[in-house]
Amino acid sequence: MTTMPSRIDYFDDPSAPSANSLVPSANAVVTDREGRILMIRRSDNGNWAVPGGAMDLGESIVQTAVRETLEETGIHCRVTGLVGIYTDPRHLIHYTSNDEVRQEFSIVFTAEYVGGEPTPSDESREVVWVPRDDVQGLKMDDSMRHRIDAYLQGEGLPQLG
Repeated sequence: MTTMPSRIDYFDDPSAPSANSLVPSANAVVTDREGRILMIRRSDNGNWAVPGGAMDLGESIVQTAVRETLEETGIHCRVTGLVGIYTDPRHLIHYTSNDEVRQEFSIVFTAEYVGGEPTPSDESREVVWVPRDDVQGLKMDDSMRHRIDAYLQGEGLPQLG
């Protein structure tokens, strides 16, 4: 029997459910001194991603990126820049546990490692430092791949879309 993931990402898919929420969120592309990228294997769909999540009331979006990274990975980081702002209404995220369908609203930052040890959480099955050249071989949602590609291309200008 195949279990359905509790998170399903859709992009430009006519069969996707209609959005019923919009939640600001942040992700962090955290690198260590060797240039490796901090990656998590998500608990909700088994795909690889950079850490991130929804903004809480009373915090800034930068604080969101730092908090979510620590919660999901055990790693303390410092935000250093911007990869991009992603608000494409064709990207929808369906959380099957409560039938919430979010329109994408994600700000992706660059960050540097400050301390801590990679530690899985309820949201991350695995937490690992991945060499830049190996990131492309990981299974991830297309939207996350787009964000990682924008970071790896390193054009120095934030992506908007």
